[in-house]
Amino acid sequence: MDNITIKDAHKKASLILNNPKEATILLAHHLQKDRLYLLTHEHEILQDADTYFNLIARRKAHEPVEYITKRVSFYDTEFFIKEGALIPRPETELLIDKAKEVITEEKRVLHIAEIGTGSGIIAVMLARLFKDITLTATDISQEALTIAIKNAKKFAVHDRINFVQTSYLDGIYEKFDIIISNPPYIQDGMRLEKPLSFEPQNALYGGVSGDEMLKEIIDISIQREVWYLLCEMGYDQKKPLDDYMRLKQITNIAFYQDYSGFDRGFVAKIKE
Repeated sequence: MDNITIKDAHKKASLILNNPKEATILLAHHLQKDRLYLLTHEHEILQDADTYFNLIARRKAHEPVEYITKRVSFYDTEFFIKEGALIPRPETELLIDKAKEVITEEKRVLHIAEIGTGSGIIAVMLARLFKDITLTATDISQEALTIAIKNAKKFAVHDRINFVQTSYLDGIYEKFDIIISNPPYIQDGMRLEKPLSFEPQNALYGGVSGDEMLKEIIDISIQREVWYLLCEMGYDQKKPLDDYMRLKQITNIAFYQDYSGFDRGFVAKIKE
């Protein structure tokens, strides 16, 4: 596709996607320019237009914008992302907020474990926010850990995060003050939107009921005698998880809601 201006290419892409915002994001990514450049150079011929429209075709086929651009915004910070790690959601920012509250209030937290670190955004953000803590972040996927390590190096916190390929905390015997996790919590077999088919399925599905991994993490937190456990969860899992923790003699539990008012996570005090 030759001799098409930046303005006309954007207009055509917007119609294909029925989404001018995503057409703009992909155009800025294609040109490696900001959006102001697109406006001030809109009458110039778009270089390598075919490559741009290949990006549009990928998005039209439901591939997430974040995987196409290899960028994701989280907690007002831009992280690296690609296939192999779950794309961070805005709701997970609330898990960071809850962790900030606990760490700030306790003033004694030194070592945190994150189970299922994925792209590493939780561990990296906590390391950036609190300069005195160290973290151990685990994941079963080496591909995800490679992404996480890249993010840790990008923000120069890799010397305070130990990334380990393992299930849960298997083979790790250190003492932790807090365990934090955003584990898979979708019920097996649940049909998901098409863009989610591009994301690692083992980072989405959490078992027959969906909360099996969360319950395992609760058990691990009790065994490890951590002070606090912080987890994200499914919107319909408050009662079964509350019941399970109370069965385990955990009574200091605070559930929180996401931006849409759905139950989305909890902070549990495991040990005084």
